Parts: sequence; C-alpha cells; structure tokens
Amino acid sequence: MKKAIVTLSALALFAIAALAQEKPAATAATSQPAPAMTTASTDPVIITAGSLSVRQSEFENAVKSLPPEYQSYAMGPGKRQFADDYLRMKLLASEGIKSGLDKDPAVVKQLDLLKENLVAQEELKRLDTTTSVSDADLKKAYDENKKEYEQVKARHILIAYKGSPAAQKGKKELTDAEAKAKAEALRNEIVSGKAKFEDVAKKESDDAESGKNGGELGTFGRGQMVPEFEAAAFNAKPGDVTPVVKTQFGYHIIRASLEKSMKQKKLRETLDAMKESVKPVYDQAYFAPPKPAEAPAATTPKSEKPAAAKPVKKP
Repeated sequence: MKKAIVTLSALALFAIAALAQEKPAATAATSQPAPAMTTASTDPVIITAGSLSVRQSEFENAVKSLPPEYQSYAMGPGKRQFADDYLRMKLLASEGIKSGLDKDPAVVKQLDLLKENLVAQEELKRLDTTTSVSDADLKKAYDENKKEYEQVKARHILIAYKGSPAAQKGKKELTDAEAKAKAEALRNEIVSGKAKFEDVAKKESDDAESGKNGGELGTFGRGQMVPEFEAAAFNAKPGDVTPVVKTQFGYHIIRASLEKSMKQKKLRETLDAMKESVKPVYDQAYFAPPKPAEAPAATTPKSEKPAAAKPVKKP
C-alpha cells in the first residue's frame, strides 16, 4: 500500500509535468523522419497504447523520480505495476491537453510552481556537489575563525559542595575540600580503568539530568557554558578526561571531543549570500503574526440580580 501511494504521488507530479512538456505534433510538411533503426536499437519502445508510445529512457527517467528506496521496487517486482500507472497517467495527460487543461490558469500556476521547485532542488544539489573545501582552505578558515567553528560534545560528572545551586536535597552536604577530594578520587578511578565514566556519572553526579544519561551534555559552542567549564572542555584532547575543574556549581570531571564542520557552514553561507544579494522585502502587514484572540468581556445575564447583602448582626 505504501509503495502504491508513493507511486501515485510521483505520477501526480508527472501528470502536471506532462501538461507542460507536451507539444502539438509537427505537420507532415515540416516533420523529419527519425533514424528508426538507430533509435530502436539504443532506446527501444517498451510500451504502446494506440498512438502513444513510451521509450525505455523515458520510463527509466520516470523511475528515477521516485524516492531511492522505491526505485529498486519499480525496476524489479513492481516494474509492471509502475508501467501501468505511468501509462494511465500519460493517457490522462494526453486527454487533458486535448481538452485545453494545459491552458487553464490554475493549472498554469501549478506548472510554474512545480518548475521553480524542481529548478531550486537541482540548484541546491549543484551547490552541494560543487561546495568543496581544500585542506589548506579548511586550516586557514579554521585558524581565522576557530571560536566560531569549534563545537564540543562532552560528558561530565559534577560533585557539588555546600551552597552550590546543584546541591541535591536529601544528599549529604560536602564542604569545598570534601567535594574536591571526592571528585579527584572518582577521576583517578576512571583514568586508571577501575571504573567507566558513564557508570560513575549515573551513580555519583549531582547533575541528575545528564547523570542518568552517563553525563552526556550533547554538543555546544563557545559562550554556552560557564568560563571555567568552557576552557577545560575546549582545551581537552579528544577522549581525554580533564583534571578536576571548579565552577560555581561544584567540581567537574569532563570528557570531551572537538567537532568541526566546514562544508555545511559554507553551503549555508552561500545560500544566505544569495538571499542577501536580492535584499528581499516582505509585506509587513501580510506577514505580521496573528494577534491573539481577545477573551470575551464578562457580562452578567439580564435575568440575574445582584445578591442581596446579608444583614450584619449588631453587638
């Protein structure tokens, strides 16, 4: 059922495209006979229905329009089914053209939108394939914009001291010295291989949220963490466990790895530059966010009367 839905969706696009691509047949006086033998041998007709014919190249191009996971099905066990659907679409499009639907204003608008969408997708593919960064360019750009490009994916274990915002209720409060000593001891167990970082985080970390995930903090850039934590995480060698770091939250044991991405950023910059070059102007009234609906004013039904005041007993 899912394959049939995808096939029909793809054919719906083909039906629109067919209206745009079909042209009246050339007259006998101007038509040129095609080299039948050469064409037949390299691109044979594989479907015929009355005056309509479909060549192999056309059929295979139609299959290529399907999502990749369905192309093998359409060229394998579903080939005949796709061919029947494709032929049905061609016949319907042919009749639609005879009826003048390709001149219908609503259809023309849809054709224009489809054309722009397809061209935009192909341009995005072209930008993606042509966006390349040499090692020299990568190093130069990275060195010049190190803080902008760097991100860290880190885990940590937090041992909070008395008065810390992260101190857990119901847990024994530690002095500054005790918290530091505990963090140092836990780090030694991890570095020596006696304990796994993730297991220690789950059991000991006072950052309960990340602790239950083995200390996982996810990926973050500069300026998102307190300065002491950021410095330790970004200066760490990938996979190394940092020395114990003190912040306003307590003592941290951090394990981080640097992640750098250039191509995605360069592609985004190209697209942003394209948008900036035309300086789009948006109709402020049309694109203004909708105003929140006002609550109806409270009214008292006419049939209701104010409650009578209760008598006050005199002393």
